[in-house]
Amino acid sequence: MPATVTRPPAIPLVTIDPHTSVWCFADRLTDDWPRHWTGSKMALYGVVRVDGVAYRFLGGDEWLARAATQTSCVVEATRTVAQFRCGAVELEVEFLTPLLVDDLDLLSRPVTYLRTAARGLDGRPHRIEVYVDMTGEWAVNLPHERVYWDRCGTDKLAAASLRSENQAVLAACGDHRRIDWGRAFLAGPAGDVVATVGDIDISRDSFVQTGRASEKGLKTAPRKVDYNADAVMALTFDLSVEPGEAADQTVMVAYDDEWSIELFHRRLRPWWRRNGLEALPMLEQAWAERETVRARAIAFEAELRTRAVALGGEGYASLLALTWRHALAAHKLAEGPSGEPLLFSKENFSNGCIATVDVTYPSAPLFLAYNPSLIRAMLDPYFPYCSGPDWPYPFAAHDLGTYPLANGQTYRNWDKDKTQDIVETQMPVEECGNMLILVGALTRAEGRADYARQHWTLLTQWADYLVETGYNPGDQLCTDDFSGVLGHNVNLSGKAAMGLACYAMMAGMLGHAEEASRYRGVAEEFARHILNSRDGDGTRLAFDQPGSWSIKYNLVWDRLLGLDVFPQEEMRRELAFYRTKVELYGLPLDNRGTITKPEWMLWAASLADDREFFEDCVERIVRYANETRNRVPMSDLYLTDSGRKIGFQARSVVGGLFIRFLEEWATPRG
Repeated sequence: MPATVTRPPAIPLVTIDPHTSVWCFADRLTDDWPRHWTGSKMALYGVVRVDGVAYRFLGGDEWLARAATQTSCVVEATRTVAQFRCGAVELEVEFLTPLLVDDLDLLSRPVTYLRTAARGLDGRPHRIEVYVDMTGEWAVNLPHERVYWDRCGTDKLAAASLRSENQAVLAACGDHRRIDWGRAFLAGPAGDVVATVGDIDISRDSFVQTGRASEKGLKTAPRKVDYNADAVMALTFDLSVEPGEAADQTVMVAYDDEWSIELFHRRLRPWWRRNGLEALPMLEQAWAERETVRARAIAFEAELRTRAVALGGEGYASLLALTWRHALAAHKLAEGPSGEPLLFSKENFSNGCIATVDVTYPSAPLFLAYNPSLIRAMLDPYFPYCSGPDWPYPFAAHDLGTYPLANGQTYRNWDKDKTQDIVETQMPVEECGNMLILVGALTRAEGRADYARQHWTLLTQWADYLVETGYNPGDQLCTDDFSGVLGHNVNLSGKAAMGLACYAMMAGMLGHAEEASRYRGVAEEFARHILNSRDGDGTRLAFDQPGSWSIKYNLVWDRLLGLDVFPQEEMRRELAFYRTKVELYGLPLDNRGTITKPEWMLWAASLADDREFFEDCVERIVRYANETRNRVPMSDLYLTDSGRKIGFQARSVVGGLFIRFLEEWATPRG
């Protein structure tokens, strides 16, 4: 039986964007409160009454000790489906966030559908009532902040909302932050669902005792969100069943941030608002489309699974299902200044940077496989910044700011006035190579070089920088900056070779034959230098460190893009060396320790067409996901001997696990 993800490190629940990304950090939905990806509590509370007996199916046990028995929990790409036993009734709870990248309106719609379905197990009728509530924790950054509330239904919807008192719109940035502007919503169909706002204790206790929420005891707004001083907005509805029948109801959890990103000091709306759509009409539209959207999501999951199994086996399919929402919820889709879609990543649990190039780079396979235009949407704001006066260096910048403020690079201490050498504290070869490879991969995906032509001046500048510095890079960081500054980095030289080969490929497509020949020649020279660094079967970590080694994940593009700079027999030899270095939870990055990154592991396993080794690496990542004691949205930085995470979590880079989906690009070679 192939290894599959059976116990996720964390279970995705409401995964909309970096601010509204809520998970269960336990095995069962009743073991803990839902939490923001940072670990801060963002309570959703769910109770079902079966023939007058109340069972908790979501959230902690402070108000109701009796929990429904969770019998299963399955994580699909867009859905989490949990089954519960509540006496003589089976309850199914489904969280659906339809992050479908081929539909930007749907991708950006800030709604998660919460569907509950009940059926009797004993052939008898059952009176079934359901209660779901949300606290003000969803609308604030810190729990001492205060919230207002509103019962805001329409003719079609029963709804309530919560918003922070101060509405500090795009006023702060950082990593470990929640949102403190906009509005959180709970909504369902008017007539079938009752929406209330009440005191947290009275409302919850009232439902347990009577089957109805209560608004008694609600104090005057605004109120602090501190534990037990909160107001809650709640939805209640009936799921009673007759013998042999079933009943279901769908409600919606939503967050309207109203303004999403600040780009070069200009506020941007979320993409779904670009034509003036407001929150309640958006929720009405989402409700009307619920069945169609669910069918589309399920069809997508089936397609993804079939494709993943064919490419990498059952374990690979389960790993990609776990990480789909994980990867996409680390982004925000906004309307650009000219009405264009712009997709911004957040560098979660690292430094909080926005639009980090060496985060876009590893995440790219997911987008290249399913919607390459979103690569454009990530890169578009980057080019004007790097060509303008605010970035005075010949190499590519690292980021555009700190989320959600994309007003210019904030990574480390860089000097806008060029009064000091900043190379050692930056990633000059890394980011130049990343940009050339990303545009090269986009060119391959689209089959034309229009985007490269549009930005040819900057691409040429970065290619020339790599020609000058990429052969044997000086002291500087690479994307694995947690390992510190390293000079003579062979992997960076490999990235430079790939970047230059991509530039040559694009030059050829644009009719620049002389440039194509010259830059390809440099890439081939770099490749010979790298292969000459072998000690035995493996290439070195650094050119000046005999006996060292590292995995050369950057070279995967040579085969996938058909660049043919490195002979395939040499890549198979490199892969054979990696087989000797694998440990319980995977392949370490290099000889300095047991740290690994799962996306780099699968890229390294794809240097040659070796499905057996690829699936072996997948199995080790799956084992890590199932066994790590770090119960957080899966970390992409951990130790291969212990499965202990080092830091990162909930980051978009897990989109790199989709690297196998680009196999169809590779041209078979002997």
